[in-house]
Amino acid sequence: MSKLLVMTDLHLTDGSKTIIGLDPFQRLRQGLDHALRNHPDADRLLLLGDLTHFGQTVSYQALRDALNDLPWPISFLLGNHDRRSTFRKVFPETPVDPNGFVQSAVDLDDVRLITLDSLDETANPAHSGILCDDRMAWLKAQLSEADRPCLVFVHHPPFESGFVGMDAIRLRNDRAFLDLIAQHNVSHVFAGHIHRTITAKAAGVPVTVFKSTCHQMPMLLGEAGSTHSVDEPGAYGIVLTNGPDCVVHFEDFGLPATTTASR
Repeated sequence: MSKLLVMTDLHLTDGSKTIIGLDPFQRLRQGLDHALRNHPDADRLLLLGDLTHFGQTVSYQALRDALNDLPWPISFLLGNHDRRSTFRKVFPETPVDPNGFVQSAVDLDDVRLITLDSLDETANPAHSGILCDDRMAWLKAQLSEADRPCLVFVHHPPFESGFVGMDAIRLRNDRAFLDLIAQHNVSHVFAGHIHRTITAKAAGVPVTVFKSTCHQMPMLLGEAGSTHSVDEPGAYGIVLTNGPDCVVHFEDFGLPATTTASR
């Protein structure tokens, strides 16, 4: 069995700006501290993109400082608020595919983890995502070579969630992506971007979307716009795998301490 920690949509700034009054760095630090206390035995931490809010060097440097001395290996993904060249300058050791996209495949004892780069810096509509032909070809190769079940991670969700504004800026070639993974041994797909806990089945494949470590999407199904935000607790995911089986837990942090009583 493997245990994975998943955090997404960190939205770190240069430290002088908050998001709806929240400090993204403080929220991330709170989440990391919570994970360290409760899950030091995790096999890997995955960060699913929107690592920064403006793609600034200082923000990536702050992220690097925050991740120092953690006990877990880390996989990075990029989201629509990131800048690929800036990220790679601050994290030059991060694996990339032959075309320079921030994509990697990691084999654990029971599963293969495939992380994708859906950032489109010239996107139309802005902030939507894409897996171009080169990225799709790389994904196909990683899936075809896998000798164990695969978990696939991508920032932009590959389905319509009911949040109309966010659906307009989802993964644009979602159907081609889903058609590809449906042909291979993919147990689960994970995404971020929406800042809400969502579970779905798309083209027969289970998909989970995680909340942000910072600010969240209010429950405004059917309303236009992609900038709705609410101050709810930050969160991260805990994924437990056992070969083809996968269990996903959702952990809100920063909540008041609770006590338990016997019955």
